[in-house]
Amino acid sequence: GAKDIADALKVNRTLTELNLPGNRIEPEGAKEIADALKVNSSLTFLDLYNNEIGDEGAKDIADALKVNRTLTELNLPGNRIEPEGAKEIADALKVNSSLTFLDLYNNEIGDEGAKDIAD
Repeated sequence: GAKDIADALKVNRTLTELNLPGNRIEPEGAKEIADALKVNSSLTFLDLYNNEIGDEGAKDIADALKVNRTLTELNLPGNRIEPEGAKEIADALKVNSSLTFLDLYNNEIGDEGAKDIAD
């Protein structure tokens, strides 16, 4: 599952794109992927569309964004992310200098989460 993919990402130095839409990795899988992003130096594109990671998974991904310097595109639509998770991502964006594209379509971030991302 996600742990096996994450373990591979930790040592892989050539993969630049990873598409995992609709795999129900959930918060636990998001944590595994996030831990790998902290050490991976080749991935530039990650698609986690429709994986039900929720706020907990969003927080883990946000923590990874604070240290990852290669990811430029992150797709997180349809993941049940609410304002709390959006705030975590927003805080990470303040220190991340590589991400240029973020998709949070079809989440539940609301006005509060949208404001945090925009700030």
